[in-house]
Amino acid sequence: MGPSGSGKSVVGAVLAERLGVAFIDADDLHPAGNVAKMAAGTPLDDTDRMPWLDIVADALASATEGAVVACSALARRYRERILEGAANAVFVELRVSPGELERRMSTRQHFMPPALLASQLQALENLDDDEPGVVVDNDRAPHDVVTEITRALDARWGTSQ
Repeated sequence: MGPSGSGKSVVGAVLAERLGVAFIDADDLHPAGNVAKMAAGTPLDDTDRMPWLDIVADALASATEGAVVACSALARRYRERILEGAANAVFVELRVSPGELERRMSTRQHFMPPALLASQLQALENLDDDEPGVVVDNDRAPHDVVTEITRALDARWGTSQ
């Protein structure tokens, strides 16, 4: 989880490979209307997000062998919505400085324009200690970040799966 540009897709794919589970990019699950809205520079609101989060939760719950899902899940209420449909979900918040997020967003092809970064950062509610998950800085190579993620998950739950 994290704002656009935090590396969810890249790190998520490496983590899924390491764990031997499926990788799902929640961006691919957005309805066409959400994609068009974001591409036009308009931030999503809860009316847009909640049905999408239900789709994300369904995809996660349907992955009986486990999965890693790259999803912004910016606010606690969004994470709670995912947990309603996928009660065993564990979140990994990828933290990246705002300047680095802006740099990353300006150098990639994505439907989310860099102009929406401010709205993402405004909506971001960092993972709380009482939520199921861990926080990791994404400021190095993806394989190194994934190693830190698995160590953090092991430290919290005794297993990285």
